[in-house]
Amino acid sequence: MPTIGVLALQGDVREHLRALASCGAATRIVRCPEELDSIDGLVIPGGESTTMWRLARSFELLEPLRKRIEAGLPAYGSCAGMIMLADRIADGAAGQETIGGIDMLVRRNAFGRQVDSFESDVHLAEMEAPPYHAVFIRAPWVEAVGDGVEVLGRTEIGESAGRIVAVRQGNLMATAFHPELTGDHRVHRYFVDLVRRALDQPSGEQED
Repeated sequence: MPTIGVLALQGDVREHLRALASCGAATRIVRCPEELDSIDGLVIPGGESTTMWRLARSFELLEPLRKRIEAGLPAYGSCAGMIMLADRIADGAAGQETIGGIDMLVRRNAFGRQVDSFESDVHLAEMEAPPYHAVFIRAPWVEAVGDGVEVLGRTEIGESAGRIVAVRQGNLMATAFHPELTGDHRVHRYFVDLVRRALDQPSGEQED
């Protein structure tokens, strides 16, 4: 049973914990650098990315997070968590930093403000049918990805059809939507399985 932490600086922490537990993972809250040593994977929830960055700085977590992820710690980011895992961001606040790890450019609040939140079906590669009914809240989208990034899902309706909203690179994955707000645990199950496979790999290797 892998132990997966949820970064508890902001966002739907309890909802992610429940979803992970339902997928067979042991869970714990992560708020300080020392707690990173006892987890096999990490979920970075949604929230407000600039606030999350500043809190990570205040809690002296930003550099330890970067080091663990560079060393191969599997991580999944939803919404603001996607921004935190991006190597590059567009429309960021002055001086805004990320943890990084996924070779992508993410645009903050790309779908609009809170009043523009919406729900839509998204077909997710490597996950069984039917389409995933995704909840987008002040959501980002991915504007560009590097060669090593697999696109798992795109929007399919409206003026924003074709925008990238789910990606994976090695042991890292991210979605622009909030799977913890639905009863569909396929995204969390996919991440738990990714963590399990990472535990079976020789130290220092990442899954393609």
